[in-house]
Amino acid sequence: MNVMGIIFANDATMGDLTSKRTMASLPFGGRYRQIDFHLSNMACAGIRHIGIISRHNYQSLMNHVGDAEEWGLELGEGGLEFLTPYAMSTTDRYRGKLENLYSAMDFLEYGSDDEYVVMADSAILSSMDLNDVLAAHVESGKDITVVTKSGIANGEKQLDLALKLDAKGEILDMAVDYAAPADYLASMDTFVLSKSFLKHQIKELVARDRFHMDRDLVMGLWQKGFATVNVYQFGGIALFNESVEEYFVNSLALTNPLVRGDLFHFHHPVFTKVRDRVPSYYGENCEIENCIVADGCMLDGQAKNSVLFRQVTICEGAEVENCVIMNDTVVGENCLLEYVILDKNVTVRPGSKLIGTPQTPIIIKRGETV
Repeated sequence: MNVMGIIFANDATMGDLTSKRTMASLPFGGRYRQIDFHLSNMACAGIRHIGIISRHNYQSLMNHVGDAEEWGLELGEGGLEFLTPYAMSTTDRYRGKLENLYSAMDFLEYGSDDEYVVMADSAILSSMDLNDVLAAHVESGKDITVVTKSGIANGEKQLDLALKLDAKGEILDMAVDYAAPADYLASMDTFVLSKSFLKHQIKELVARDRFHMDRDLVMGLWQKGFATVNVYQFGGIALFNESVEEYFVNSLALTNPLVRGDLFHFHHPVFTKVRDRVPSYYGENCEIENCIVADGCMLDGQAKNSVLFRQVTICEGAEVENCVIMNDTVVGENCLLEYVILDKNVTVRPGSKLIGTPQTPIIIKRGETV
């Protein structure tokens, strides 16, 4: 089966965390970027023709992916391609993913052997066997397969696309930008379509000023009877990092062995750019409890229920709890940090006290000194 992949880098803002980077290049889990999960899913499924679409702030993403060697991919035409920046509308206003795809039509046209397209959004993380998804799509005989997750809808979280099934597993209702009740499934923003169907619908919809993936392509065509939709229910763990609060909670969830084991299991590895460092140093008086610790850290203080990226320094007397601390950050002596996200290359002066909440963690921007 010949398949091509498209990953939307997702320029949606998460405040200071994405002011200078895309969602795809947002650090996660101590040593990864969010795009690593999607590139790994596609690479493990044998997908070698992949396009990454982004509008702004893509330099960090390109630096991370590099020549794509870590994923067994080849950078260049017919392999992995950065489709950036795509053509903007005349109003300079973002109108939706279909406009992205329309501007990337040359990429879709390339490679006549590719029969299917897998599209994924970088804000939702999972270790997914896309071969199972593709097989389910082909077996269904339907035009579009939407990958969904139960247990996300709760009547409060607004879902990009929510679907309700009847007793036979057929779609009973579909809604966009809807705080769906618990009996709805949440779309994971992963779709499978035939390439010919996708190309035809992009041209038809954009010509009629329709640019929204969920509203116009999936729900719109389904409501009008112009497309059939198959629902694939993903059974593993899916982390929806669509807000600062969700990113923070999901980062700390990695300290749970069950979550870690599902995302990083032996048979479905998550690859990332290799940056070898010396092992982390644990000082004589340090106390580290229930933490994710990457390599190269210097730990002389206390850390609990936290994620520590590469080359983090926690000085003697410092106390860190429920925090996400990114690369090359220094926490000075006798500091107290709770519910804090420190971006890369931050310096926290000795004796500082930063205390946030799980709902509103304090964010310190990259390179700042506080």
